[in-house]
Amino acid sequence: MSRNPKLDARAREILIGNDRGGYTVPTHGLYPFQWNWDSAFVALGFATFDHDRAWAEIETLVSAQWEDGMIPHIVFHQDDEGYFPGPRVWGTGRTPPTSGITQPPVLATIVRKLWEVEGADPACPRMQRLYRACLASHRWFHTYRDPLGNGLVMVTHNWETGRDNSSEWDDALARVDTSGVGSYQRRDTGHVDATMRPRQEEYDRYVAILQFGRASGWNHRTIADEGPFRMVDVGMSMELLRANRDLLVLAEALGETAAAQELRARIALSEHGMDWLWNEEASAYCSRDATTHESSGLVTNASFLAFYAGVGSAEQRARLIEALERISGSATYLLPSLEAESRAYDHRRYWRGPVWLVVSYMAAIGLDEQGYPQWAARIREDSARLIEKSGFYESFSPETGEGSGGPDFSWTAAMWLAWCGR
Repeated sequence: MSRNPKLDARAREILIGNDRGGYTVPTHGLYPFQWNWDSAFVALGFATFDHDRAWAEIETLVSAQWEDGMIPHIVFHQDDEGYFPGPRVWGTGRTPPTSGITQPPVLATIVRKLWEVEGADPACPRMQRLYRACLASHRWFHTYRDPLGNGLVMVTHNWETGRDNSSEWDDALARVDTSGVGSYQRRDTGHVDATMRPRQEEYDRYVAILQFGRASGWNHRTIADEGPFRMVDVGMSMELLRANRDLLVLAEALGETAAAQELRARIALSEHGMDWLWNEEASAYCSRDATTHESSGLVTNASFLAFYAGVGSAEQRARLIEALERISGSATYLLPSLEAESRAYDHRRYWRGPVWLVVSYMAAIGLDEQGYPQWAARIREDSARLIEKSGFYESFSPETGEGSGGPDFSWTAAMWLAWCGR
């Protein structure tokens, strides 16, 4: 039962208003195309009142899957001159045009949830098609994004992580050569306050990494081996492990014996490999530079996806809970994207502090599953309070609850309908 029928109605209005016919834009103006992990979470929102539309959201996304299995992070269904970098800048030569990178692999987890809500019938044709798409995507990750062979996920652009300007990437980004970037016109700062967005010198590095990919003809082997940005991301590593667990459930339901065996091996590899990301000093899982092997040493919201992935010894989990207790002392609202007083912390600037409800959702789900229901409830209640206070913004200050980024945001509306507003 919802706590606020008016917010229920408003959340549905946002999803319907951002619907462009089979896919949903994150918000009007700032993000005018289809984003990969946005669509996954948006499907959960649609599923609360239109299950067919929920399936369609994901089906539209995977219709742009590359032959090698990659599901791109943006699908440019329609051109929009108000966005940079648009399809001509990416130059992938795809139809429909797409970016040349991916995003967090959460689709299999969402597909399993949609399927189970409908009754978990193995004969469901929509589940079967999406199962095959997810399996191909996971194989792509294992082929191109596991250079250390330890079941973790290396990213070749910070945008792939979804946590675009996280402080975890600062040292690696500082090595990116921007001398050949040239001039370009950003569009994001024309839609929202520039103090909430990445700085210009950071954006130059993002563009330089993109230009390397385009110059390689979007050869994923070349990019993975020689690209200027190579980070093993704690967030995507945890998300892929969870997604492999969920895909295994689908494979077993379908009697896909060989695929199930393959997934079990990948799960075991990732479970064992995850300790490489553990940072003793930080008492948390942190991202590592794939080139230097240096740990970021930063406690972020992604650190707590360890519960979502089902990893960590009893001692490691206890120390993560201690970190969560410490963070709750400096944040009015959980779960901030970066611990206060960390390097470059800013409670208003994108992924350097603000609360993002989709990561809070995954962390809370994991905490509840792993025996910490009180923390799951705290994060859920805080998420609801943020929306009740400030509306359906892209993100929120963990200190004041002020909304930041784009307004009328699709995945925030979806999180209210599917999770924190219920």
